[in-house]
Amino acid sequence: MDLSFLRPLYSHPGPWASAYMDATPDTADAARALGLRWRGLRESLAGQGVGPAVLAAMDQALDGVPAEPDRRGIAMFASEAAPDDVTVERLPTRPRVDLARYGVLPHSMPLVAQRGEEVGWLRVVADRTGGEVTAFDAGGVRPTASETVRGRESYPIRKVKPGGWSQARYQREAETSWRRNTGDVAAATADLADAMGPDVLVLAGDVRARQLLLEQLPKRWRERAVVTDAGTRADGADPEPLDDATTIAVAEVADRRTRDAVDRFGAQAGVGNGLAAVVTALQREQVEAMLIVDDPSSTDELWIGPEAAQVAVDPAQLRGMGVEEPVRVRADAALVRAVAGAGADLVLVGPDDADLRHGVGAVLRYTDASTVR
Repeated sequence: MDLSFLRPLYSHPGPWASAYMDATPDTADAARALGLRWRGLRESLAGQGVGPAVLAAMDQALDGVPAEPDRRGIAMFASEAAPDDVTVERLPTRPRVDLARYGVLPHSMPLVAQRGEEVGWLRVVADRTGGEVTAFDAGGVRPTASETVRGRESYPIRKVKPGGWSQARYQREAETSWRRNTGDVAAATADLADAMGPDVLVLAGDVRARQLLLEQLPKRWRERAVVTDAGTRADGADPEPLDDATTIAVAEVADRRTRDAVDRFGAQAGVGNGLAAVVTALQREQVEAMLIVDDPSSTDELWIGPEAAQVAVDPAQLRGMGVEEPVRVRADAALVRAVAGAGADLVLVGPDDADLRHGVGAVLRYTDASTVR
């Protein structure tokens, strides 16, 4: 997972107010229910010491969030140093629990866990006259671009059966029309894919149209395509089968990425395993990807300084780096900040996916004689 989206959070010093709440629009009074949830979280934040300016800014930010049918949760972050700069993140699923936290760093691990292994995807629903092309951001929370393609050919579209000597000609002309129209869809798909860089393309719709579409995609995108018989452009079509097929295709890509990272970690034969080894690797800029188990019950802590790279298991080590007042924080919060600052990837794994001490390990860019095991 690319954590660059978190960097704006760390551009301000703390302390930070963080809030996670269920925002599922599943009832007629969903807006009222969200308001009640926020009221309880707001009172908790105030009890933890959050100032009125931050709370007022979070009130205003929440009021400005539009109701959307695909939104399942909301995360909000605000710093005492810049109370008007509130970050609001839509969540694709409900948070485990509504949560309010006040601390030196933003409580970002639940957000990272909610987003999961991010896979950008593009979906095409084609028929013999054109298609709908939609690109979704990494995580699939919202469409980032879409286009309705109307093919250049309008006749003949159907393979009529007039009989006699002209029947074969009519059928050839219809096939040519389909190919030209799906060629137009393929060109629009390739243009949007080149601009957005999706990890997977889901091709749906009319069976012959999607076959022709796949044939006419450039090889670089044909190799990332998954064809499904779910989905149609017909009015009133049930979107659920196509949504389910898309979810499966995206999940398979995410699972392959995770397995690859776990295999590469295992090939290191114990190097980069555990909290101390990962911290040292981060200090030395060795980390290509950090593997971490999301464990809200963890009591592991680390020491940090003002900069993302200033992380250590011992405050004396930070003082040796010139940090006058090291601060102790949750280990996962410190690690997420350090990984985001280093430009490394983060890979969420289950507790049984890899043998990780303290639930954390690192795939290293390089090793040498001094690399910590």
